[in-house]
Amino acid sequence: MNWLTNFVKPRINALVNRKRDVPGNLWQTCPSCGQMIFARDLKANLSVCQHCGHHLRVSAVERFAMLFDDGVHARVETPAVVQDPLKFRDHKRYPDRLKDSRARSGEKDAMLVAEGKIGGQPTVIAALDFGFMGGSMGLAVGEAFLAAAARAIAAKAALVAVTASGGARMQEGILSLMQMPRTTIAVEQMHEAGLPYIVVLTDPTTGGVTASFAMLGDIAIAEPGAQIGFAGPRVIEKTIREQLPEGFQRAEYLLDHGMVDMVVPRAKLRETLAQVIDLLMRPKAAAPAAVEPAPADGRA
Repeated sequence: MNWLTNFVKPRINALVNRKRDVPGNLWQTCPSCGQMIFARDLKANLSVCQHCGHHLRVSAVERFAMLFDDGVHARVETPAVVQDPLKFRDHKRYPDRLKDSRARSGEKDAMLVAEGKIGGQPTVIAALDFGFMGGSMGLAVGEAFLAAAARAIAAKAALVAVTASGGARMQEGILSLMQMPRTTIAVEQMHEAGLPYIVVLTDPTTGGVTASFAMLGDIAIAEPGAQIGFAGPRVIEKTIREQLPEGFQRAEYLLDHGMVDMVVPRAKLRETLAQVIDLLMRPKAAAPAAVEPAPADGRA
């Protein structure tokens, strides 16, 4: 009996209860329709659900690969900033939050900057990563955007901002809000240099980012279904005590109301950017010489 209990039974249990070594990241659930999507198919479709067309969030690094010609680009170094200017702490210290986000993403902060070509035209992209503290804007994001604008001006290149943010970073208080006028000045410097500034609004773009550089583009392009606004819809409903229209703050609603110029699916985004940048960067054709009108009596 001891042999059956101590040897045979544990071996049988081990065989029956043994778990297969199957990776846990082979499938992903679409947050919109709830369908299971094979991860490889999702990646091949640029993280767009093939069942309902929902555009899932992607990282800034993935944006660079999608938008630059052949994915070829070079990262632009961004200035270092004070890590914890306000010594902020709630139930967790701010430096610990930064450390956790950096460990997950492998990046220093929420905005990455890279340069390359789109449609053969020199372009600088400043992309926010929602996976890094909700893409929130603090000192590091402000400095990164200024560095992107400076690099674009120096290289006589177009600047494309890809936004995905919950707004200003509360852990940096007034210092985060100061990035709103700073980024606005950087956009104005692009205009003074005669260079195009294009914004790609992705889900979600809200708060202080919307109230600053996200809505200042010469051309505003949005991905389908992206939420774009300042305050969230629940906050607005509680404030005005009215039910909001269906689709309020979504890209298509903003297009209908003149807040964005176009809504472009991710698969066509690079092509669209190439056309827009080429149009805005192309030297203006010389105006034809004025021809004096012939005298009324027909004499030359």
